[in-house]
Amino acid sequence: MADNNSLAGDESVMRKINDRVIIVQVLVSVFLCINFLLITTFFMKDYFYTTMRYILFANTLLSDCLFLIISDILLILNYFHFTIKMWLCLIIYIVLSLHTFVTPFTLTTMTLERYVAICMPLRHAELCSTRSTLQCILIIHSLSSIPCIFILSIFFASATHSFYTQNRICSSHMFMLRGWQGHLRSAISQFYFLIMCITIVFSYVKIMKVAKAASGENKKSTWKGLRTVVLHAFQLLLCLIQLWCPFIESAVLQIDLMLFINIRYFNYITFILAPRCLSPLIYGLRDEMFFHALKYYALCGLYKKQ
Repeated sequence: MADNNSLAGDESVMRKINDRVIIVQVLVSVFLCINFLLITTFFMKDYFYTTMRYILFANTLLSDCLFLIISDILLILNYFHFTIKMWLCLIIYIVLSLHTFVTPFTLTTMTLERYVAICMPLRHAELCSTRSTLQCILIIHSLSSIPCIFILSIFFASATHSFYTQNRICSSHMFMLRGWQGHLRSAISQFYFLIMCITIVFSYVKIMKVAKAASGENKKSTWKGLRTVVLHAFQLLLCLIQLWCPFIESAVLQIDLMLFINIRYFNYITFILAPRCLSPLIYGLRDEMFFHALKYYALCGLYKKQ
């Protein structure tokens, strides 16, 4: 009887896991379809890929798509305990580690672009040119790679050649051979997000001052920019909470395995999927010019702006 109860319990857990994986697949598929449609729209008009905020928006979409695809593959591998070669796991870790920070840095840069557009309109064309945008994207990726470089430089110095050919369940913890490596990565992450938060608060205060002094059409445009900054701040908050998730999950794992699985699933949906699905809402749907272009191409040219 006890064995039957245990077997039934295992089947219930597996069914729940399977249902959750299916739900994630549906969500990821929907978000990827939306993002691919937005990316297609971006490349259809010259104005979009010669304007800083749209180029940064496209950079965010591409980064989010890559992050969603690879993190989803990793989720499936972990849930069903599939093992892979460690050299492949290393590549996955590098891509995910890099793109964990690309979106937050890009959001911060987009906030600064709104600050320049509203508070320094006469210098906007000079400071936010296509050349400056490409330089910003290079800086974003360089800064995003720093935590990964720290972790991997220590790992490469310690790991043996046989390690790369082993088959294991892929996890980022495998590349942190010392306890202080995780603390170092967390410290760098917290420092990054402190700078991002200060930047967003600074931009918000400056735009708020301009909004109060503006009038007519300028006031409407300024308040719209202010709401965009607030949405960016909310996205960054979710990304910041994501950094604390591993510590919470590690503590819960010591208490109960099923609770650990539930919390990890919740964290993945709330703090990994959700922040990367707000970008289409903020710029893809709220931006009037982009929204009209999106409707036109989504409806195969049948939609005409009135």
